[in-house]
Amino acid sequence: MSTVALNGLLDYLYGTLTPDNMRWVGEHLIEHAKTEESKQLRPYTMQEIDDMLDEAEAAFEAGEYLTNDEVFHHH
Repeated sequence: MSTVALNGLLDYLYGTLTPDNMRWVGEHLIEHAKTEESKQLRPYTMQEIDDMLDEAEAAFEAGEYLTNDEVFHHH
């Protein structure tokens, strides 16, 4: 969303919401943003890494992999 659109939204909210409503919306937006950020930035746990390695090793043993030539010539 562009800065102009965001400024327009802010002006609309300033003109229509009470101070209490502004605080309520602001707190909810901040909490939602924190939740979304934590989903994106959360490091893997050791268990998740171990599980991924187990899956990769099982796929390799089953022959489910690409050779170097296949990787570099894959379109």
